[in-house]
Amino acid sequence: MKASANQIRAALARPGPDIRLYLLHGPDEAGASDLARTLAKAMGPDAERVDLDGAQLRSDPSRLADEAAALSLFATARHVRVASAGEESLDAFTTLLNADRAGNPVVAIAPSVKTSAKIVKLALESPRAMAFACYAPTAADAERLASTMAGEQGLRPAPGVARRLVETTGGDRAVIAREIDKLALYLDASPERPHDLDHAALDAIGADLGEAEMGQAIDAAIEGRVADLGTELARLEEAGTSPIPWLRQLVRRLIALAEMRGEIDRAEAVDVVMKRHRVFFRDEAQTAKSLRRWSPVMLATAIARVRTAERAIMAPCNPGGVVADAAIVALAQAIARRN
Repeated sequence: MKASANQIRAALARPGPDIRLYLLHGPDEAGASDLARTLAKAMGPDAERVDLDGAQLRSDPSRLADEAAALSLFATARHVRVASAGEESLDAFTTLLNADRAGNPVVAIAPSVKTSAKIVKLALESPRAMAFACYAPTAADAERLASTMAGEQGLRPAPGVARRLVETTGGDRAVIAREIDKLALYLDASPERPHDLDHAALDAIGADLGEAEMGQAIDAAIEGRVADLGTELARLEEAGTSPIPWLRQLVRRLIALAEMRGEIDRAEAVDVVMKRHRVFFRDEAQTAKSLRRWSPVMLATAIARVRTAERAIMAPCNPGGVVADAAIVALAQAIARRN
């Protein structure tokens, strides 16, 4: 069945026996991961989580149903999380939904599938599944989401606080959730002990580096200034800034360069291309230099590596920001060698 944003969050917060599969599909992988954590929280701190991915389900389609029906040997509750699900998971999902029993809920994240995918159609048509399309929220939606998430932690945001949370986290739901967790702990807030969340609390411990500051690290990486990049990464780490927002900002910059480079390779003038893409006049000289140094292959490789780093950071038991630092330093070193 199809779920709205409120319905899917409520269902994951209070999983019932009627729903076996929660399918979170669409390009907003961070939002889907945040929803998946809602289920993990609902299962309790001692719950056992079984992690699978699409490749495992393709090689053994019956395993998902087996894990969903199995009893936990180490905990009172158990649930299954499937990462990077795609059409190869169709047989596994079908087996799960048709099984005689399945006591453990399954949440599947499918960022690369479209609404027309067979696994989405399967979930929409089954009364034992819920499907929700995850898209990056608009600024207004993100502010409402931040206020809702804060309220769930017992925080009452003052006017403008939700907007600051969105701006300093790049609108990333997972990062917003971590910031709210940190603020709730700092203010000793909970649903039973509500507390006002004002700008002073954000000034004290909130993420305080916005797009301009993160952009300095991105500029250093794209221009191959490795030494400057180290300084900028240290500043971001010292401020406690999550790598997710600036990784996404880096991808957007690389995609823009790739689009411009493609147009230039089709014999369009560099200045015409930059005006079409609204490059700020003070950035035109450096952008032109970057377009000469970055080849289409390098840009495609860089985009893939940055996205891989983002997925690695969002994965369970991840090594943290070092993955992002390694990815961006490698890009800077590669472009520096082309000087």
